This record gives sequence, structure tokens and C-alpha cells, in this order.
Amino acid sequence: MVENIKSQMRKGILEYCILEIIHQEEVYATDILGKLKAANLIVVEGTLYPLLTRMKNAGMLNYRWQESMAGPPRKYFCITDEGAALLQELEKEWDAISNSVNTINKAALPA
Repeated sequence: MVENIKSQMRKGILEYCILEIIHQEEVYATDILGKLKAANLIVVEGTLYPLLTRMKNAGMLNYRWQESMAGPPRKYFCITDEGAALLQELEKEWDAISNSVNTINKAALPA
């Protein structure tokens, strides 16, 4: 049960984290995976690629192809204006949720 809850929590913030990563710089999918893993938000390619496609189809992301010295061309993602607007909304919501959880955590501490 604990693993299921942890998984659902990660899934709930994954799009927000992906938008934040792409907002910082234009990135290749492998770079996104690396940043998520470095932040202990373990994601596999089978989760990331369909999510990137869905986000692109929803107008949050665009991509461009770039030739690679180490193999086939790579797809680099960038955020759209619509994605940036959504990111701002998600940042506000994250702050509100985070503050609420911190308030509950502080109230639960012994005096």
C-alpha cells in the first residue's frame, strides 16, 4: 500500500517537474530522465515518452530535431507559451499544497 501511495504522489507532480526542467532549458529526453533520477523521482523511459507526447499534443511543449555525433538525430523539447502559463499555475498550486502540508506537519509536532 505504501508503494502505491508513493507512486501516486510522484505521478501527481511529474508533469509539473517536467515543465520546470524544460522551462530551464531546451532538453533531450535522456536529460529529463537524468534530472528526474537525480532528484529521486525515478521514472523509466516507458513512462516519460508517452507523457512527453501527451504534453506536446496538449500544446504544452514543442520539439525540434538536432543531429547527434553519437547516433541518430535527437528530439529536443522546449516549453510553449501555453506550457509556461500552466507552469505558473502549477507553481502557485504547489506552493499552496506545500504550505498546507507544512502547516499540518508543524501542528503535529509535540510542543
